[in-house]
Amino acid sequence: MHKLRQSLWLDNITRGVLDSGRLQHYIDNYVVTGLTSNPSNFDKAISPGTYDAAIRAKSASGRPDEELFFEMAVEDLRRAADLFQPIHERTDGVEAGYH
Repeated sequence: MHKLRQSLWLDNITRGVLDSGRLQHYIDNYVVTGLTSNPSNFDKAISPGTYDAAIRAKSASGRPDEELFFEMAVEDLRRAADLFQPIHERTDGVEAGYH
């Protein structure tokens, strides 16, 4: 795909994919070079229960649900961006790694 100037990106990110090492596996073995995400994808990712402990811990702060939602989304996106950083550097920014 890369010889044809095509990149393989994932369409969403979940904490489970990050925690399990699956995203790193995709980067290393399937040459995934980026991902996209949006609030509705992240909202679906939260439902299976992977985020229950984080939600309990964060809701104790009394902050609004929407603020907690975006805080967790940004945490996951930062973790993913860290995994894609070497690709971004190696390609002189051609592959952004996330969008």
